[in-house]
Amino acid sequence: MILAHISDLHLDGEPRATKRAERVFAFLDRLHRPVDAILLTGDITDHGTEAEYEQAKALLRERPVLPCPGNHDARGPYRKVLLGEPASEGPVNTVHDLPGARILLADSTVPGRPHGYLDDETLAWLDAGLSGAPAGKPVLVGFHHPPIPLHSPFIDEIRLRGAERLAEVLRRHGNVAAVLCGHAHSAAAGTFAGLPLLVAPGVVSTFRLPWETGTGLDGGQPPALAFHLLDPGGTITTHYRLVV
Repeated sequence: MILAHISDLHLDGEPRATKRAERVFAFLDRLHRPVDAILLTGDITDHGTEAEYEQAKALLRERPVLPCPGNHDARGPYRKVLLGEPASEGPVNTVHDLPGARILLADSTVPGRPHGYLDDETLAWLDAGLSGAPAGKPVLVGFHHPPIPLHSPFIDEIRLRGAERLAEVLRRHGNVAAVLCGHAHSAAAGTFAGLPLLVAPGVVSTFRLPWETGTGLDGGQPPALAFHLLDPGGTITTHYRLVV
């Protein structure tokens, strides 16, 4: 099973963000073997407006994209435009059963704030989704905010809070293959709750690390993505690619 993992499009109606996102999707469209799904872990839009979601909808149409929101997204317009549901402010949590895996995409956003948090409703939903997964099928859990420090000071200040609450849920189940997120605008890998933690790079920009030349967001680096290869036994292998 091959999954593409992208994050942080920050579509704002301007040509720059649009062209970078289009470049990534065109790259995926040209693959010799199409991916089974495209995971989009948040910050789909920059301001969370309906107009930005209409732009995203047009871009994602007819592609196997599985999204979740990020801190730049807004639940009401997200639901209305992307999901075709009545606008509401409850967390946007979705489950996707694919032939090779169950994918649980959780809403880690805190409306109006940049940091992340999984509320009680979302953790209960996640616990039920893990318990109800088909026997023998690996599960991937995705959301926007990384649950561990990535040693990127700005991102670490606005990472997932209350991560131990999530870890307790994950440790109750033996079927999770990996945890996936975005938000950092930088490819990264670590461990969380004894599981692989795989962070997608940014599409709109790259966040430079403290020991690199320059600081902050770098819009000159090419957009990037991750490919996750998941075997039936739950082993995951990840490759990162620049889209030049």
